[in-house]
Amino acid sequence: MGLTAGQIKTGLDEVASREPKIARALEIAGYPETRIRDTGYKTLLRTIVGQQVSVAAASSMWNKLEAELGEDFTPPDLLERDFDTLRACGLSRQKQGYARSLCELVVAGEVDFENLPADDEEAIAELTKIKGIGRWSAEIYLLFAEGRPDIWPAGDLAVMAGIGKILSLEERPDEKATRALAEPWRPHRGATAIFTWHCYNNPAL
Repeated sequence: MGLTAGQIKTGLDEVASREPKIARALEIAGYPETRIRDTGYKTLLRTIVGQQVSVAAASSMWNKLEAELGEDFTPPDLLERDFDTLRACGLSRQKQGYARSLCELVVAGEVDFENLPADDEEAIAELTKIKGIGRWSAEIYLLFAEGRPDIWPAGDLAVMAGIGKILSLEERPDEKATRALAEPWRPHRGATAIFTWHCYNNPAL
């Protein structure tokens, strides 16, 4: 479960008390809505399916997967299917490789979504063992599925652009600068990240 509305409000109020420009943006834009995804391997599998394709194409592939495997399919169900069967669901060779990596690690007990390390960096390291899952995907999972309060996906384009907009920076900060800017906002960087997405396309800011 992701951060609750109450957790987002508490976190943002604390950060706003430290950073006047975030306080100003909060007055204009208001609090963001929650962003919640399910815990478990399926959320990361959907990430893999959705990589580099449109939302409509990803939805179509997912629906075909569920039609083939069943709505409650497990990692072994996917691993039992051959290349052509998964190809018919729309999964390219690369996506199949990533999906099999995920399912194989779950079956082997090498990635346990019920018991990921409590330390955020250790959890990110465990998730990025999965082929096709980079730091950004791992951070998004930990923020939206597990509701970890201090996740800061500094490599996200909208986070970089959003925080640049909120802080009235002349140029969009790069990932390294975006990570450094958020250091004073620990341990509430997760709520702040959600707020940057909320502000990204807000014309009032």
